[in-house]
Amino acid sequence: MNTLYSFGQFKYLLLSLLLLLLSTSSSPASAYIFSDGEISSRNDLFREILKDEAVARLNELGKVSDADGYLERTFMSPASLRAGNLIRGWMEDAGLRTWVDQLGNLHGRVEGMNASAEALLIGSHLDTVVDAGIFDGSLGIISALSALKVLNDNGTMGKLRRPIEVIAFSDEEGVRFHSTFLGSAALAGVLPVTALQISDKSGVTVQDALKENSLEITEENLLQLKYDPGSVWGYIEVHIEQGPVLEWLGFPLGVVKGIAGQTRLKVTVRGSQGHAGTVPMSMRQDPMAAAAELIVLLESVCKNPKDFLSYDGHCNDISLESLSSSLVCTVGEISTWPSASNVIPGQVTFTVDLRAIDDMGREAVIYELSNQMYKICERRSVSCIIDRKHDANAVVCDSELSSQLKSAAYSALRKMAGDIQDETPTLMSGAGHDAMAMSHLTKVGMLFVRCRGGVSHSPAENVLDEDVWAAGLAILAFLETQL
Repeated sequence: MNTLYSFGQFKYLLLSLLLLLLSTSSSPASAYIFSDGEISSRNDLFREILKDEAVARLNELGKVSDADGYLERTFMSPASLRAGNLIRGWMEDAGLRTWVDQLGNLHGRVEGMNASAEALLIGSHLDTVVDAGIFDGSLGIISALSALKVLNDNGTMGKLRRPIEVIAFSDEEGVRFHSTFLGSAALAGVLPVTALQISDKSGVTVQDALKENSLEITEENLLQLKYDPGSVWGYIEVHIEQGPVLEWLGFPLGVVKGIAGQTRLKVTVRGSQGHAGTVPMSMRQDPMAAAAELIVLLESVCKNPKDFLSYDGHCNDISLESLSSSLVCTVGEISTWPSASNVIPGQVTFTVDLRAIDDMGREAVIYELSNQMYKICERRSVSCIIDRKHDANAVVCDSELSSQLKSAAYSALRKMAGDIQDETPTLMSGAGHDAMAMSHLTKVGMLFVRCRGGVSHSPAENVLDEDVWAAGLAILAFLETQL
């Protein structure tokens, strides 16, 4: 999953070149890489909690795994329960009241001075992909808890003018049940009741997995999990960028202005299966060769959408400009039948993951891509079926929350580095986050944290200790606006 920044075409080409150069370097190019000698020892930096303890907790959580030798925590697995118990203890250490809901989400809440006021929700996910890094999801939870612990230790948490609730969502990655945002979608009220009957590869359903862990979920109490929109003021999420832009810009933190919409397609190409040595090339109906041409077409469309799309009812000039900087397309899986080296395949299936910040533009690409694909298949005398398997609209982050997060990030970095000449960057996210689901409930804002090389979903995922510190300090500054 990649994260995108809105540059012009010239800057985008320059960025690509510089990122290539950066990839050969062992350390980020940055104006803001802090060392202990450079950072003041002022009491308002709270090093012991926001850095030392936070980093230790991230490392401890990173060892809680269902696998030997790599990190894997999936929905309702033994490791996810152990991780939840750890986090629950840290929530209580920060002075929060805790509970687990019927979908396995872990909550920690402080009421502040007015328990009936609209609550600020802060969250991220505790599950991981297979062979994961230790920061994806966990950083957002730990940063929030560290900031609240500072307020608790200072004796100011009771002065919050609204309730603050930290949520560790039970499932965002969708590894076990191939259904993302189970936890956050339930609280936002957009998880269909049919999701309870989705089964994993062992035939265990979501409902079964919860019941095995003493969580009784029914269609009725699933609907009751939805938060009343009137009780929620907003939602914010801290997350690693999962892309290289902040590192290239030399900034530890960036504010997210929107999350790209996504469409997943399954393309099935059927031809005529035959002997690899006896069917003349001119008589073949080869779905593999057709699929190859379709995939190259996909790459061409997504690299140069303006060459394929026109200004009409399907796309306008604003959408085209947005697509030029935000559109990404990926074929991540290909399968063939019968998949033998001496057989012309009878069928080839491949996936398409297509993302863009502009929903109209994304639809225009799918429309044009589908038309071109059908023409190629007809010319090659093969059949082509294009199934839409998943759609998620783009999310625009709330301008008020984004402005407050931007100010909080600037305040944190000024405390750490002194005078700062540059403005906190604003980025687009090409990756999906729990904020996408929560946007159906309330206004959302996101803060990105620099990660080395933009690497994520990998054990090589890495965030500088000082950047963990900066994230915690920024959330603390944001919470102080609620005092």
